[in-house]
Amino acid sequence: MSQHRRFAQVDVFSAVPFQGNPVAVIVDADGLDESQMARIANWTNLSETTFVLPPDDPTADYRLRIFTPHRELPFAGHPTLGSAAAWLDAGGAPKHEDRIVQECGAGLVDIRRTPRRGGPTDPSADSLTTATAEPSETLAFAAPDRLRSGPLDDAYVDQIAVALGVDRSEILGHQWADNGPGWAAVRLAGAEQVLALTPDFSAIPDAKLGVLGAHPEGSEHEYEIRAFVPGVGVAEDPVTGSLNASVAQWLIGENLAPNSYTAAQGTALGRSGVVSITAEDDEIWVGGATSVCIRGAVHT
Repeated sequence: MSQHRRFAQVDVFSAVPFQGNPVAVIVDADGLDESQMARIANWTNLSETTFVLPPDDPTADYRLRIFTPHRELPFAGHPTLGSAAAWLDAGGAPKHEDRIVQECGAGLVDIRRTPRRGGPTDPSADSLTTATAEPSETLAFAAPDRLRSGPLDDAYVDQIAVALGVDRSEILGHQWADNGPGWAAVRLAGAEQVLALTPDFSAIPDAKLGVLGAHPEGSEHEYEIRAFVPGVGVAEDPVTGSLNASVAQWLIGENLAPNSYTAAQGTALGRSGVVSITAEDDEIWVGGATSVCIRGAVHT
């Protein structure tokens, strides 16, 4: 017998709905098996689809499984914030007023809630944008520990330089930034160079690469970042919480960035993603605006 399950599609990391990164969320996923989840995620064809389940850990508010169109992930950033927003929107009641505790493959992840002031401020926002979705509170997750860190192998950096079409000397720093998805990251001199990239990953098709560069002093955002994922069916991810989390751990840990900064992402794709980073008490918080853009049901 077909079952109706609550469904939401949430835009994450943009104060202007439809300008961030979407995630599909099945709010009532209890009873779905892994093969059904994988099939739904492949069908939605978004970078991630998530499934909200009752927690196994009594301290958690819910358990989350995160699927790309091709595989399951232990953790991902924008699905974490988008799923929390969908769960709250569907009437979820957290055990703590100021935070949500998510259980996932990476363990327990704290998500804190901050009331967001005002609505969309982009003057280019059209009537569809302003009428269809109302940005909710700002959510931020505590960055999980990296599974792998430290510099990349020299041979891999050489391959990355070729893929990006830059001279090896233009890569000013590099680091494993893997908190689940497998990210590597390289730093270039500036945001303009990052935005101008037209990479060719044919020689390293399984790369999961973040590329960042600093904006000029006095700019609205400190960094521009891009996330290339040619091997998972999405050539470039619009806005990426997991990558920004581990990059922040790298940059702040090596005094390459202040304890509080914002990074722009998605610019090259016509999006206006903004990721807010704050370091407090040895924790990195990764936050941004969320908007529930679609509410409905799926039939399974």
